[in-house]
Amino acid sequence: MDYLRKNDGVLSVSQLNDYLKMLMDGDRLLANVYLRGEISNFKYYASSGHLYFTLKDPEGQVRAVMFRAHASRLAFRPEDGMKVIAHGRVSVYGQSGQYQLYVDDLQPDGIGALAMQYEQLRRRLEAEGLFDESRKKPLPIMPMRVGVITSPSGAAVHDVQNILARRFPLAEMILFPSAVQGAEAPEQLRLGIEFFGMTRICDVIIIGRGGGSMEDLWAFNDENLARAIAACPIPVISAVGHESDFTICDFVADRRAPTPSAAAELAVPDATELAAGIGMMMARMTNLISARLAQEKRSLQKIAERPCLARPENLLDAPRQRILLSERRLEEDFEKMLERRRHRLVTAGARLEAMSPLAVLSRGYAAVAKEGRVITRAEDVGEGDLLHIRFADGAVDAVAKEHQ
Repeated sequence: MDYLRKNDGVLSVSQLNDYLKMLMDGDRLLANVYLRGEISNFKYYASSGHLYFTLKDPEGQVRAVMFRAHASRLAFRPEDGMKVIAHGRVSVYGQSGQYQLYVDDLQPDGIGALAMQYEQLRRRLEAEGLFDESRKKPLPIMPMRVGVITSPSGAAVHDVQNILARRFPLAEMILFPSAVQGAEAPEQLRLGIEFFGMTRICDVIIIGRGGGSMEDLWAFNDENLARAIAACPIPVISAVGHESDFTICDFVADRRAPTPSAAAELAVPDATELAAGIGMMMARMTNLISARLAQEKRSLQKIAERPCLARPENLLDAPRQRILLSERRLEEDFEKMLERRRHRLVTAGARLEAMSPLAVLSRGYAAVAKEGRVITRAEDVGEGDLLHIRFADGAVDAVAKEHQ
């Protein structure tokens, strides 16, 4: 009314929006509204943390906004097509002139928020491949150390300890004490997984607790815990609640056991069954060895009965004959070689004899030398020269006289 008096009945757009906002903000019904509808046009802005969406039913729709302070407390993530019940207040957004619902609480319609959050996380991790059988590790056949992550005061730890002692007394249980429900439980459970994975002090890990409500088991649906289990280098057995209870840990673990007691039975072998199996194997090995020894004895007997082994000296007959034949061949070849060389020697001696100066001298010739030098021409000899004359049977010295 003040706007009409001040402006002669003419309002600006912003004045109208302000007036409508004032009316709506002052209305007690619009200040505390519950609306049931389906989410559409959902948008989440990570930079601000605010949620913007439209609530609709078959006959109408209304825009809605949920600011970060309220959105951060949601136990699930809204999605298009989700049916919800929203609580908040209705007011006008002055810049657009549109009224909208300012939501301070949001709950799934027909399903609990925890169930919705569980299903959303399960689908997301499954899409990432964290549940694939191909990435899961086999359990060790005979673990000597079993890591257990659970409450130190709960029934689960005693059940696991008793079964390990009964089935496989050689196995040592290493307890990592942790809360299994409440706000601090997810972080403590995750630290237990990371501790065993980093130290490698155990061969297999059991994580779990006894039964309870969905809220009691909720710590085992934590995303960070699930990712720690998937990344753990040691095989993990999840044993949460009873057989009908399923948590995210059950899907991502390498094996799922319906109870902590069943997890202990999965983790270690039964010593009694092992002893019986070993006894059967030893009996079978004894029978196999006895049969093999009998077979080898028969084979040796057959070999020993062969003629070559009955009279082993017969084996030398053929080599001995070959050696004798080789000796005869060598002797014959040696005699032939000596004869050839003897003939060559006689021939060479005859040639040397024919060429010998003594042979020439024996035929009446003589060799004359003067001062150690052989004289072959008369003109090389002068009167009075001392000559040395060599005959076949000796030598004489003579003085040359002039020949007339």
